[in-house]
Amino acid sequence: MKTRRPLLAVFLCLGLLTLTAVQAETISKTEYKAGKTRISDTYKADKAACKSHSGNAKDVCIEEAKAKEKVAHAELEYSYTGKATDRNKMHVVKAETDYAVAKEKCDDLAGNAKHVCVQEAKAVEQKALADAKMGKEIGEAKKDAAAEKMDADYKVAMEKCDALAGDAKASCVAAAKSKFGKK
Repeated sequence: MKTRRPLLAVFLCLGLLTLTAVQAETISKTEYKAGKTRISDTYKADKAACKSHSGNAKDVCIEEAKAKEKVAHAELEYSYTGKATDRNKMHVVKAETDYAVAKEKCDDLAGNAKHVCVQEAKAVEQKALADAKMGKEIGEAKKDAAAEKMDADYKVAMEKCDALAGDAKASCVAAAKSKFGKK
């Protein structure tokens, strides 16, 4: 039993370091606001640059500018919050905007070549969306597994308390409930 406590302490420290690292990756509100302004300015410049093009090249250029803006906003949001849901949204936005640009590029083609181009673009989008969904499901599975592990640890702690009596048992039960968030 004595050998387990130092090991547990090491794992707890590693867990806290991981949480700190995740928090350190997020940006401040000031950086977030500056990022929004930068994205808006970049979009305006990219869109203005499209005026020199004509026909479908101009349409592709505008679609690329829109895509770049949407992806930048999604990345900024994820950088600000650090939430897994925002990470997944970022992947979805990337997939959807890549599809929109690819589909616009297909407009230069005609007949079967255009149809094949659109189908290939759609296939790439569907694969990317499936990857994003899989990432979301893996995140949810990890969350469920963590809850199950916590419940198992709580049951072990309660079993240990059962070996005690009186005030020691009451104190042990109270500590276990507090540690594992039980009422």
